[in-house]
Amino acid sequence: MAGLRAFICVAVAASAATACAPTVAVRSPEIATPTSFEASAGSPLSPANIDRWWLLFGDSQLDGLIEQALARGADARLALARLEEARAIRAGALSRFGVQGDLQGNLSTQRQTVLSGDGGFIPGGGGTPTQPGNGGEQPGFPGGAAAFTGGNTTNAGLNLNLSWELDLFGRRAATRTSADADLIAARFAYEGARAALAADVADALFTARGLARQLDDAREAARIQEDLRGVIGIRAKRGLAADAEVARVDADRGHSLAQVAVLEAELIAAKRALLVLIGADRTQTADLRIADRLDDAPLVPATLPGELLTRRPDVREAEARFRSSVANAQLRRLDLFPRFTLNPGAGLSAATGDFEYSIITWTLGGGLTLPLLDHPRLLSELGAQTARANQAAASYEKTVQTAFSEADQALVRLAADRKRVALLTSGEVRARQAFEAQRILFDRGLSDLQQLLDAERSWRNSREALAAARIDALRRAITSFKALGGGWQSASDPLESAIR
Repeated sequence: MAGLRAFICVAVAASAATACAPTVAVRSPEIATPTSFEASAGSPLSPANIDRWWLLFGDSQLDGLIEQALARGADARLALARLEEARAIRAGALSRFGVQGDLQGNLSTQRQTVLSGDGGFIPGGGGTPTQPGNGGEQPGFPGGAAAFTGGNTTNAGLNLNLSWELDLFGRRAATRTSADADLIAARFAYEGARAALAADVADALFTARGLARQLDDAREAARIQEDLRGVIGIRAKRGLAADAEVARVDADRGHSLAQVAVLEAELIAAKRALLVLIGADRTQTADLRIADRLDDAPLVPATLPGELLTRRPDVREAEARFRSSVANAQLRRLDLFPRFTLNPGAGLSAATGDFEYSIITWTLGGGLTLPLLDHPRLLSELGAQTARANQAAASYEKTVQTAFSEADQALVRLAADRKRVALLTSGEVRARQAFEAQRILFDRGLSDLQQLLDAERSWRNSREALAAARIDALRRAITSFKALGGGWQSASDPLESAIR
């Protein structure tokens, strides 16, 4: 009882000594949300439609490629592996506050043999002294040389040693907060990686379609230059055109052919980049058919700025990492406090042979760990972790500011892209009408071939510019969906989703 009272007195004194431990001074992040975005992006669509925004394009090829990338892509599998690692780390961090212990067993056999002696009693042996003689073995005599053979003894033991830390200061709660925040951050990193992968696949597909359309136009431009070369060549032979015009057309034709070669290589590279994203082999490049379609970009749902705090995975991840840093700072502070443990145990020992016995033992003990000489080191670790928590707060603020800026800029540029597409669409219609009128005149003999080919080239240039504008608008729509936090289900509980 005296020992127990002394232990209690030491524990009380240790707790009192750590009552003056410094507090964790971490500033709260300053999150100021703007009242509205500068861009006008209102639409009748619900914000929930951006969970799987690619469905708004109504493009079966796009849908299939994204689903394949999310299921087989290396980026998606890497993100899932990191999430599973975070689950395991959380489980390990919480398990240390349960009962710890191990079961130890041992088994040994002992045999005793005395090589020389006076024939007396062999301690622990129980054997019989013998001495070689004529015709057999006879008992040895005192003082004579003899070999004594002892018996065998088998010893076995089984011990169960347990340890349980008494959580008197809230270490378990702080550890759970930190582990949960880390797991939530991993879950949002997983969602962010998948959302980014879907956006990358869509961007790569539309880029490839743009290159395919540009390649078709370049080939048509080369054909037009070839026809013009024929017309100008005939006129030059008849003295109706200068050689300089022939040289100019030849230069234009060479440029068009070079452009065709460049676009062919760019299209192959774009296809292979797309195959990497969806987890396919590059040998399937020839099998990947790029659909010849350039639709208008879908409308982006109207989103309030404050919704980005819950919709953007990177914002949610930054918030979770801030909470984890604060909890880790609290854990570093608790390291200055004593640790109390209970150490029960039980054991079973048995022996067979010359001596046989069985013993059952049990123990109940307590432990106290007080960091005395480690106090300066622990204070420095607390200061470092507090600084990291303040860094996490600043990083959270910057992530929110970046999210608002990206969303605002994407919507502004998307609105400009829509106006550009509308203007170029009108110009392409007029250029096509001019080409049709010129073709009618040529059919009636009222215009020559060069005028017809010039009109066709002008129309195709307008068509190429319109195609490039549509590609830019489609890619900008993808950027807008990503900036608004699209590409994942934001309504579910983050911790519950991460644990599953």
